[in-house]
Amino acid sequence: MTDTASNRLPARADVVIIGGGVAGCSIAYHLTKLGITDVVLCERKQLTCGTTWHAAGLVTQLRATRQMTELAKYTGELFASLEEETGQATGFMRRGSLRVARTEARLEELARGASMGRNFGLPVEKVSPGEIKERWSPIDLDGIVGGFWFPHDGQVNPADVTMAYAKGARMRGGRIFENTRVEKILVENGRAVGVVTDQGEIRASRVVICGGMWSRDLAASAGVTLPLHAAEHFYIVTETIPELPRNLPVLFMGDECAYYKEDAGKLLLGCFEPNAKPWGHDGIPADFCFDSLPEDFEHFEPILEMATKRVPLLAQAGIKLFFNGPESFTPDDRYLIGETSEVAGLFCACGFNSIGILSSGGVGKALSEWIRDGRPPVDLADVDVRRTVSFQSNKRYLYDRTTETLGLLFDMHWPYRQFETARGIRRSPFHDRLLAEGAFMTEAAGFERPGFFAGRGVAPTIEYSYGRQNWFDLTGAECRNTAQNVTLFDHSCFVKYEVEGRDALKALNRVCANDIDVPVGRVVYTQWLNELGGIEADVTVTRLSETSFMVVTIAVSQRRDLTWLTRNIPADAHVFVRDITSGLPMLALMGPKARDLLRAVSPDDFSDAAFPFGTSREIDLGYARVRASRLTFVGELGYELYMPAEFAAHVFDRLVEAGAAFGLAHGGYFAINSLRMEKGYRHWGHDIGEEDTPLQGGLGFAVAFDKPGGFIGREALLRQRQAGPIRRRLVQLRLEDEAAPLLYHHEPVWRDGRIVGSVTSGAYGHRVGASLGMAYVECAEGVTDAYLAAMPLEVEIAWKRYPARAQLKGWYDPKGERLKGLEA
Repeated sequence: MTDTASNRLPARADVVIIGGGVAGCSIAYHLTKLGITDVVLCERKQLTCGTTWHAAGLVTQLRATRQMTELAKYTGELFASLEEETGQATGFMRRGSLRVARTEARLEELARGASMGRNFGLPVEKVSPGEIKERWSPIDLDGIVGGFWFPHDGQVNPADVTMAYAKGARMRGGRIFENTRVEKILVENGRAVGVVTDQGEIRASRVVICGGMWSRDLAASAGVTLPLHAAEHFYIVTETIPELPRNLPVLFMGDECAYYKEDAGKLLLGCFEPNAKPWGHDGIPADFCFDSLPEDFEHFEPILEMATKRVPLLAQAGIKLFFNGPESFTPDDRYLIGETSEVAGLFCACGFNSIGILSSGGVGKALSEWIRDGRPPVDLADVDVRRTVSFQSNKRYLYDRTTETLGLLFDMHWPYRQFETARGIRRSPFHDRLLAEGAFMTEAAGFERPGFFAGRGVAPTIEYSYGRQNWFDLTGAECRNTAQNVTLFDHSCFVKYEVEGRDALKALNRVCANDIDVPVGRVVYTQWLNELGGIEADVTVTRLSETSFMVVTIAVSQRRDLTWLTRNIPADAHVFVRDITSGLPMLALMGPKARDLLRAVSPDDFSDAAFPFGTSREIDLGYARVRASRLTFVGELGYELYMPAEFAAHVFDRLVEAGAAFGLAHGGYFAINSLRMEKGYRHWGHDIGEEDTPLQGGLGFAVAFDKPGGFIGREALLRQRQAGPIRRRLVQLRLEDEAAPLLYHHEPVWRDGRIVGSVTSGAYGHRVGASLGMAYVECAEGVTDAYLAAMPLEVEIAWKRYPARAQLKGWYDPKGERLKGLEA
């Protein structure tokens, strides 16, 4: 019986949760477990009635990223004890799972994922085709090259596990109200203060949206962006098959878009097909409850045809159920959790992309701790709702992207894989000119930006692999030109904020770890830290005047960093913050001839004495006025050029015209990644993040411990510094073997037979001729160059280990002489 029956809807609560699916009930369960017992959950109809009730109930732990894997791993561990704790059956069975490859590329993908899992102690074994047959005897091995076995995976009954979460919440005081529809989220002074339901109003300190496919529209009514769209998801359940072995593991055939689950002698066959069918574009019926969608056998037939060849028993089996039900998908196939950018105190957990059951425990635990502490308990950047941008609530964009994202769950997860749908949205003023130069466009937060250049008149294509892709040599040429001549990069996607007001210096300096109280016309590299010393943002700050500054950050952090900044400015401070990204495109001119090229198009003085590193000022360029900042992210002499949008084409054309005499070439972001890797320049979200301090990340030089007024996180850094040697540090890796595979992320680092670290990012260094990476390495006595040199390291790539060297400084120009570009 729910609390609705006794008609006791309270006037207030600490936390109100909207939605009674597996996510909402898990959050209620975990909040009460933390001691936050004044929790109310409102479900518009009945628990599980949206998507949860028809989920397949797969419980797997290996996901595409570290964060998602760790959340799924916790879920599997919780399911093993939840029934005993609550007395409510969950149907959890730890039968294991098999991930099977039909191609060598898929086998490498699985091997790289399995290696990543070792970082978290995830049990996993490589298996041969024969061993696959031993564990899953109905399979036809035609074309199978191998796979991986995950013994701790299994399956669960989604409705039962949701009821177990709900019962656990009630046992500790949580209240659940079914048939209670939330009609409005109450917002006052930019903060969520409760909800209005069809049964009355509830005031609350925090509100959590867990409304599944209804979440987007409910959030939009409060001015919040939750980009997700429902899509049809198909599976069939056979009649009982007498010959089918019982207790089979879950089987994943990614190359055939299919998964198989045995249950009581029946076989469930589900799919994630390449061309999905979005649903509910014009709204979801108000009375939708335990409903299914019309059958579309023609759409499912190609999957079934492959399946009957892979599992011949299917060919003669009767179909008991052909099911089609809606699930919600996000534009990047990663779910949305955390506190929203637009409304403080309003949290969300939705958009689960068909992995809500297996993620529910980890998500519930993480979000509950976030609500309690006011910050995420671990680095959740991959799934943090603040990574989204406002245009992504566009319904047509979501509809078109959803046709692709469902299928990508089982498609190859290639390095540098680019979305093909809903493209061409955010274009710089240089877009058409770059296309004419043969740019292959990649996408970040909707921004179109060059990955590499195939050359004028050449239609660029990309051929994916885990090795050297077809653009490898083209990018190498871009890198070498940057070292020898000068290269032009389009940096328009970099985000810019203008911060001004009489209190701007004081407020911004409190957020920045470095000291930005510098002369007008200077640029400061700095991090923004949380109270634990973790890095929330990695930015540059340019002082424009006594009372105004320009902050520059990366594209994917646009909303996140703006939210962090504005919420850390005192309410009574005289400070105004504006996002000026759209009106201020930016070009980066990098290489030893950059200064000579600027002299050819500008009368200004670019000598070292007049324009030293870290200087920013307005210059004449052609007929335009441009802000030039002497900085670099590639390790060569360089300048960032900011201009009003209406002058952008003119500036570009002048640079290209004059640049011919200096060997000017165009460069893309694949080259930037290679160049910055050689220098050891960190990338936020990969090499540094919420759980990494500047001392661990090798950025202590950007911390002004003694500046007046201090900064957020100072005390935590002081404690870390006073505790002795840094036990966990970011190091620079170089694989010894010239033919070694490429590093990407999450590869384990071994020393003396045990894992001591994990790769954060990687690329091939064309200036040094080696496969490079960055990694955090741990040692109780402190990570030093002497420690790194004392014993060889190995990096595990796709289940194999390769010898590596490691040091604290970058591999290219470690003294920084080239970026200084000193004139004779």
